[in-house]
Amino acid sequence: MSKIILASASPRRRELLGNMGLDFEIAVSDADETAVSRDVPPYMYVQELALLKAAAAAKQFVNDKEAIIIGADTIVVRGGKILGKPHDESEAFSMLKELSGNTHQVYTGYCVMRISDAYTVCENVCTDVTFKRLTDERISSYIATGEPMDKAGAYGIQGLGAMLIEKINGDYFNVVGLPVSMLADTLEKDFGFKLI
Repeated sequence: MSKIILASASPRRRELLGNMGLDFEIAVSDADETAVSRDVPPYMYVQELALLKAAAAAKQFVNDKEAIIIGADTIVVRGGKILGKPHDESEAFSMLKELSGNTHQVYTGYCVMRISDAYTVCENVCTDVTFKRLTDERISSYIATGEPMDKAGAYGIQGLGAMLIEKINGDYFNVVGLPVSMLADTLEKDFGFKLI
């Protein structure tokens, strides 16, 4: 029986993977994310980061031939610019102001890696998210909740940030941080899992 390792500290990814009925362990990756160039298309960038995280975590399990590592990364892109996690409230305000009334893209890349033979499958998913037009007061109120500070693009669709969103086109769970449906397909088709 394969042992799944999630190479992520994200509580949202942990919850989504758990909702898939999978038993897994957490191994936070010490990957140097600055090693990946932002001068590539967003879908390549998130896949590279996911691979980097999976490979870094895999080093901890090199002798565990049953281990399957899952690495993932999520970014928000508006007008070709990557919006990461805000460093402070001022940056969060600027990001939310930029998203206000506009459509942006959320990309999640994931890589599944089998330790026994280093077989790896990497995929990415893109979802369009359209924000309502937000007043400065509403943006400031949302920032005051503290929710935006550890989230790419300074919002969490699964929390209070849901009230800022007019519509989404694509996979909701991708925006949360893990494209559950596509990951399930990968685990079943490429790694022999039977999920449901």
